[in-house]
Amino acid sequence: MKIGMMVDSYKPYVSGITNYVDLNKRYLEMGGHEVYVFTFGDLENNNNEPRVIYNKGVPLADSGFYLSTRYSSAARKLLQSMDIVHVHHPFLSGRLALRYCRPPQIPIVFTNHSRYDLYAQAYLPMMPEDLSLGLLQTYMPSFCEAVDLVIAPSAGMEKVLRQFNVGGPIAVIPNGVELKNFHQANPLSRAELGYKENDILLVYAGRIAPEKNLPFLIKSFAGIAEALPNTYLLLIGSGIQQSEEEIRNLVSELELTGRIRLTGRVAYEELPAYLAMSDIFVTASITEVHPLSVIEAMGAGLPVMGIHSVGVGDTVLDGVTGLLATHDQPAFTAKLTRLCLDSNLRAQMCKSAREFSSAYAIERTTSLMLDQYEKLKNDYKPRKGNWAVQLKKLLEKFDQ
Repeated sequence: MKIGMMVDSYKPYVSGITNYVDLNKRYLEMGGHEVYVFTFGDLENNNNEPRVIYNKGVPLADSGFYLSTRYSSAARKLLQSMDIVHVHHPFLSGRLALRYCRPPQIPIVFTNHSRYDLYAQAYLPMMPEDLSLGLLQTYMPSFCEAVDLVIAPSAGMEKVLRQFNVGGPIAVIPNGVELKNFHQANPLSRAELGYKENDILLVYAGRIAPEKNLPFLIKSFAGIAEALPNTYLLLIGSGIQQSEEEIRNLVSELELTGRIRLTGRVAYEELPAYLAMSDIFVTASITEVHPLSVIEAMGAGLPVMGIHSVGVGDTVLDGVTGLLATHDQPAFTAKLTRLCLDSNLRAQMCKSAREFSSAYAIERTTSLMLDQYEKLKNDYKPRKGNWAVQLKKLLEKFDQ
């Protein structure tokens, strides 16, 4: 089967979606399928990965994103030779999927990976919440109706889509993780990083970005650090320069430079060793849909401290694989303190977290997705008599 993955950004940009597409591409190819990634980027500065098609775009500051409203003629023709197209962003790539794939009647799958309502609040704080929500409630139902299959990575995300008035069937298929690297990880030497064996090491791994709610996490840690002198926080990841500077400034203001270490970006193959060295995985994000970083941490045997929310709440079983708190600073700090103090509880959760992570093994999730691809391809019924489809065909002729 020829499968086209459409994303707004790809390598070298680092994100959960990038990792997801990269991993699924590799496992689908191992199964004998031909997988292409269509994206935007710097045509002269890509990694020359086979079957990754970059289209010229305008860089958006230092965010790693490129803006464009079209593919090259060669990319468009290649895309239109696919058996299935799977789009992972609803706006730029999503509209191009409809524009290019609807006229030749190629089945389109869409996975909603992000809480776009909460992203709008994080990146556009001046926009009234009612306005951003209203725009999504206008856009998402029509877009989801126009594709052939909608995928939600978690049950919580399915509920959010329903709140956006998305009708029709939604398949819930979790994002997968290559767990063997985390199950078998050898920990880094604590001594080499300046930590003692009896220190309690908290770790966060992910983007340093506004939507990750890191100031909340750091302020909670400040209270714990004052009460427990052998606790340390490791922040693994990078982001836009402004966000990183804001986090470093906050750490300095709270006089925690000796207790919080920002590693910057770590090669993905090195991440399991960092996790295996740690005691607790922490996240205060409430914008996740299906957090791969949480699953990776569970695979490495870490209990997770998080907030009751879509994504994290769907993944962490409160009291079994970790602890969940409300989005309230004292409540979060109190539960995290308990987890730091109770080594027996951490040991129990360590075993459970590793066991529960198996539900998200990439081998299983790729098989589930492939079943949907094959069913859609075999049962596909071209949409006829739709004036919008005819209009797109006409526009396609003028866009040669």
